Amino acid sequence: MAADRPVTMAAVTGAHGVTGEVRLKLFGEGVESLRRFRAFNDSSLTLTKLRDDGKGGAIARFAEVTDRTAAEKLRGTTLTVPRSALPPLGAGEYYHADLIGLPAVSDTGEALGACVAVDNFGAGDVLEIQRPAGEDGKPGKRFMVPMRDSAVPEWSAERLVISAAFAAED
Repeated sequence: MAADRPVTMAAVTGAHGVTGEVRLKLFGEGVESLRRFRAFNDSSLTLTKLRDDGKGGAIARFAEVTDRTAAEKLRGTTLTVPRSALPPLGAGEYYHADLIGLPAVSDTGEALGACVAVDNFGAGDVLEIQRPAGEDGKPGKRFMVPMRDSAVPEWSAERLVISAAFAAED
């Protein structure tokens, strides 16, 4: 895992009001996950104000954004911090960003591909694994695996081990 790799914490969805505030879609554990940071995107955006919008997102003000026009120009911008700036994890915890890109192997040793996404549809995290490209060069099929002990008995900074029962071909 690269300590300097940028990790996306939120995305600007648009302007809020006329004074330069922006609406944010959050990718962390709510507004509190952003409060520990003052600078985003290699210090090009300095957070000066942040509040919950009551809808699962947030309203933010950046020192560099002073009017609605500038706020609108930020639409679609992701807010990133270096991986090294994130708090340390406890045993059994992980950041989604650390799992994406990891090679996946079955518990029988078969190479399965790589983790390309981590989703959560409400019942826990689900890993999306893309199988290797075929001989024709086309991307391999994708399959999903729940991130629980029975399906992913082991993971590290180097690889994911997936139970063969969850990795079976269709």
